[in-house]
Parts: sequence; C-alpha cells; structure tokens
Amino acid sequence: MSIKDVSGHSLADLISLKGRVAVVTGAARGIGRAIADRLAEAGANVVLGDIDEAAARDSAASITQAGGGRAIGVAADVSREEAIIALADRAIQEFGHLDIWVNNAGIFPGAPSVDFLAETWDAIQNINLRGTFFGAREAARRMIAQHPKGGVIVNIASVSGYRGRPGLAAYVASKHGVIGLTKSMGVELGPHDIRVLAVAPTGVATPGIALRKAEARGAELERIEALEKKVGASLPLGRLGVPDDIARAVLFCASDLSMLMTGSTIPVDAGGLAN
Repeated sequence: MSIKDVSGHSLADLISLKGRVAVVTGAARGIGRAIADRLAEAGANVVLGDIDEAAARDSAASITQAGGGRAIGVAADVSREEAIIALADRAIQEFGHLDIWVNNAGIFPGAPSVDFLAETWDAIQNINLRGTFFGAREAARRMIAQHPKGGVIVNIASVSGYRGRPGLAAYVASKHGVIGLTKSMGVELGPHDIRVLAVAPTGVATPGIALRKAEARGAELERIEALEKKVGASLPLGRLGVPDDIARAVLFCASDLSMLMTGSTIPVDAGGLAN
C-alpha cells in the first residue's frame, strides 16, 4: 500500500478546499451557518440545506457575496429520506460532484423521561440520528460513484454522546448513536477513500438556544438557564462555545490537515470531558 505523504505541502494548500463541493444541513443559521461560512472561505462551493428555505437562500447569498466559494440555499427537511436524496442530487446537478457532507441539523427538546412523549422521541431520533445516517449514506453513494471516488463526511455529535444528562434522554441517545455511526461508517467506507469524522461540541450559544429560551416558560426556562450557568462554570476554559468554535474544527476535519483520520470524534468541549 502506498503512503500518501504531504509533508512538503504548505499549510495554505492543506487547508484549502478550492474546487471542492460541500453540503451542510441545518445551515441557515447558528453552527451550520458558521460551518458553511468557513468552508466557503476555504474555497469550497457550498450547498446550504435547511428546513427554512428562505433563510438558507439568504445565508447563501451573503456567503457568495463575501467571496471564496459559491453558495446556494436549498429546502431540506432531514427527517424525510426523500428530502435528503433530493439535497444530494441538487449538489451534483449544480456542481458536478460531491466532496464534503456535514450532518449538522439537529434538535434537542427536553423533559423528564417519565413525561417524555413518543412523538417527541421519534422527532429527535428522526432528525438527529436517522437524518444523519441517511445524509451519510447518500453522500457515500455519490462519493463512491464519482471519479476519482472519495470524500469526507462530518457528523455533528455532542458531549452528550459520552454521558447521561437529566431531562435529555432522547437527545443523549441520539448523539450516542451518531458517535457509534461515525465509528462504523468510518471503518466501512475507508476502503473507498471516504473519511468519516464527528465533532462533539459542548454547549454553544446559538440563535436557536436564544429562541428556545425566549419561548420557554416556568420550569423549562429555569432548567435551561440553570444548565447554561452550570455548564459554563464547570468547564476548565470557563466559557460556552460560539458557532465558529465548531466551524473551525469542522474545517480541519474536511481538509487535508486531517487526512489520516477517520472513525474518530473530536471533542470541542472547553475541557469538559477531561474534567
């Protein structure tokens, strides 16, 4: 087996995504938007998939205007298999190939396990885990079929994929599943020159969390505020993340800087898992 050695390549060349095509789900705002920003800045053409098509289009227009790669916004409900297939097809139709797929879309409603509704459990699994699997599957199918074959799939997991958390059983279960899926697909797809990695963020201050706080009332609002305070204070670095903290890690995974990595999950957790 030949060993690919890029020791003589510059850092600029290794991090460059020029000429590559990326899909990011849940990309209209928050972590997904930050990821799309960084991938495009590195030169990739980016397809922003989101259930809010108008917001995805607006974000894509801003990214294109900023320079770097071109971006388009596409409607994508990742809880629907056919929508994921259509998203992957659109990337091929628009740009001719697919090199990077980021499964970012996710939800995290919480409640005590004894009060958890079946439909809420199903919604979380359908988006966070089932959607991640089908996104990875559709990306892999196209990465294998193209010439030259290969690419990178990045799944957004969570530190909740490593531990239990009260009131978040469904979310925790889904993110444990994402980490397991990353391991399995990394092993399976390696022979096709497809790398599969995950990034596990700690708490991140996103527009989605801000909206959830604004809509929460009573005990739920108290739980969210208490969790934010507890998490931030307990982290060795003393702060929660911002979306770009996660985006930079995803850029590393998507680029040739990480070319000998697959099946791994990288914590971006301010030291939380070590504490």
